Amino acid sequence: MSLQMTSEFQHILRVLNTNIEGKRKSMFAMTKIIGIGKRFSNLICKKAEVDVDRRAGTLSNEEIEKLVAIINNPRQFKVPDWFVNRQRDFVTGKTSQCVINVLIGAVRGDIERMKKIRVHRGIRHYWGHRVRGQHTKTTGRKGKVPGMPGGANAAK
Repeated sequence: MSLQMTSEFQHILRVLNTNIEGKRKSMFAMTKIIGIGKRFSNLICKKAEVDVDRRAGTLSNEEIEKLVAIINNPRQFKVPDWFVNRQRDFVTGKTSQCVINVLIGAVRGDIERMKKIRVHRGIRHYWGHRVRGQHTKTTGRKGKVPGMPGGANAAK
């Protein structure tokens, strides 16, 4: 499919405070929004009846509004609970799809909560160590020299 420039083609779209390239296909263009991956983007394009092979710059305002409505309220459009990225929130107990600043704040709040209650993951976050069970004996030293107080930067 060749890229056809028309008078209503938009090179940059502004959706949910994110700049989206108009040249990219609509499914992959939506993944530029923080909190939306390929699978969720594919799902919302199908729910909004937008062709996934269509370029994002050719989308009309109504189609963009429909995509945003599905992102903000996925349960109203029969998106299953296991598909959204924030299931059973610790504070509210609700299941929702978080994007952009809400997602960043939620993750930061979760990490601070883990630090506060002194959970193992929270302690690892506080120390700046690997959290997900990776081996740390030989990898991830971040420029430190073993046995040298202050690391490699102190030696220079």
